[in-house]
Amino acid sequence: MKASIDTRKVRFTRPRHDHELCIEDALSRAGALCEAQGARLTDLRRSVLELVWRGHEPVGAYALLDALRETHPNAAPPTIYRALDFLAAHGLIHRIESLNAYIGCSRPEKPHASQFLICAKCSTAAEIDDPAIARALSRSADGLGFAVAHQTVELSGLCPSCRREVGA
Repeated sequence: MKASIDTRKVRFTRPRHDHELCIEDALSRAGALCEAQGARLTDLRRSVLELVWRGHEPVGAYALLDALRETHPNAAPPTIYRALDFLAAHGLIHRIESLNAYIGCSRPEKPHASQFLICAKCSTAAEIDDPAIARALSRSADGLGFAVAHQTVELSGLCPSCRREVGA
């Protein structure tokens, strides 16, 4: 499946970002990671992962299902949710809780606590995997006797493109 990229939505990337190469790299790393873990990255799961990586904005399950039906006409909601569960369990995608949406993981080889910058205007998101932030939150929680089971931080604001548009 060839992803159609709207480069206007690739807002948190460097000016010379090659998004086609970005997608190819993500899929290649996913295949290698699944193979190393003894997991099967089936054609369907790979298709869903590619759809997630089409842009750098979080995408909802039903939008993914609609896109998936272009190549898998019989796909149903359980199909997409099973694929998303697999991809998340193997660290290949993250769920953006506040948007009930998914985004590709930029570092699936290393389990990590993620922080996300989410544009309130265009919904583009970027992952900033900063271990110092994760440690500070864990230390603070531990100091209060709180046992952290899962850590995801979501920051809302304006991406560089939207800031320019509003003159901020």
